[in-house]
Order: sequence, then C-alpha cells, then structure tokens
Amino acid sequence: MDRLAEKVVVISGAARGQGEAEARLFVAEGARVLLGDVLDAEGEAVAASLGERAAYAHLDVSSEADWGAAVALALDRFGRIDALVNNAGVMQVAPIASCSKRDFERVLEVNLVGAFLGIRAVMDPMSAGGGGSIVNVSSVSGYASVPGQAAYSASKFGLRGLTKTAAVELGSLGIRVNSIHPGVIETPMIQAPELSDVDWEGIVGNLPLGRSGQPEDIARMALFLCSDEASYSTGAEFLADGGLLASP
Repeated sequence: MDRLAEKVVVISGAARGQGEAEARLFVAEGARVLLGDVLDAEGEAVAASLGERAAYAHLDVSSEADWGAAVALALDRFGRIDALVNNAGVMQVAPIASCSKRDFERVLEVNLVGAFLGIRAVMDPMSAGGGGSIVNVSSVSGYASVPGQAAYSASKFGLRGLTKTAAVELGSLGIRVNSIHPGVIETPMIQAPELSDVDWEGIVGNLPLGRSGQPEDIARMALFLCSDEASYSTGAEFLADGGLLASP
C-alpha cells in the first residue's frame, strides 16, 4: 500500500507508543518520516530500524529552537513537509489542591503549547509545498474528565480549541487540521506509577468493544487523516475510544 506515497511527515513523541506505531505504519505506506522525541536512544533506534526513509531529531516540543531544528532537518533530508502529527504528551495525576503551579504549567507546555509551536513551525514550509495535514492527538479527557486530571484534561480541552482555530486560519493555505481523541490505549503512559491504582481491567471490560486500544489503532486513524483520503476533513474531532464516551 502507498497511501502516503512520497509524503514527508514530522511526528513528535515518536520514540515509543503511538508515535512509534505511526512512524512504522507511515513508512510502510510510502512516507518519509522525521521522528522527534526527547528519548534520544530509543528514537534513534526506531529511526535506524526504518532505514533511509526515516531520520531522528531531538525534540523537546516546548522549545521553539528544537522545533526549528527538527523542521530544518526534515527539509534538508527530505525536501518538503506534507504532514505533522503532534503526538507528544505527558500526564500528571494530582488533585487540584496538591497540583503545583509548575506541574500544571509543564503539562500545558508539552501537550498544548508544544502543539501550538509545532503548527507554527511547519505552516510556512507546508504552505509552500501546496498544503498538507496537521493531526493533533488529544484524548477523551478533552471531552470529559475525572478527579486528578486538572492539568491533563485542561491541556486536551485546549487542544480541541487550538485545532479548530488552526483549521479556520490555515484552510486558505491548503492545510487541514484535525484532532484524534484516544481512549484507553496500551502505551507506557497508562503504566505510569501514579496510575497504578486505576482499574484498567474494569474500565476496559465495560467498553462496548470490550478491549483496550493498541497504538496501531491510533496510527491507522492518523494515517487516514494525513492521507488524501481525508481531503475534505478539517476542524474535526475523531474519537478512537472503543465506545467509552458512548457508554452509560
């Protein structure tokens, strides 16, 4: 299959989990991919395993300088940028009463400001190439929240608004902007120590589809949105939650 034939895609948070799955699927579908992450050893290993159609850049998404360097590398290696997947994200679990200002800000810096900086970094080269697609990976926590998710949920609700504003502003440049909202996906994020008390088995057991999601489930959704198959979709929200939000 060549659903992304010769397209160049920048993916943040690509060293593992959903980002790694996206990178592997996109290369298999004909794309050339710039993987960005702060986990350099892991990211470099993934890029090396994908061969000459992939490159790696250290990318702290809260850093304008890192975004500039990553975009410059993508242009130098591959000549253009056709799509961006803002996949990088962090979670901090704490009730509002014990969530420090710095912890709250750090989650927003990565999950929301990072996506904003990514959009700004790619919009000019993407426009110069005739347009493209930006995919912001939000969450079901951008629709509804639970105790302890003040920072994470705020960032994901904010990403919905950023997505829609960017879609309105960039549409005339031929750039589509959409968001994906995963539910329970088996990635390192849900294995964090602060989530050890969460009854994932009980949550998954009550889903209409009766299973947790895999990184590949999100990668396939991102593939569709980055491809020309989604050419008339922008400013839209795509749920991939196994029916979680449809459940009573």
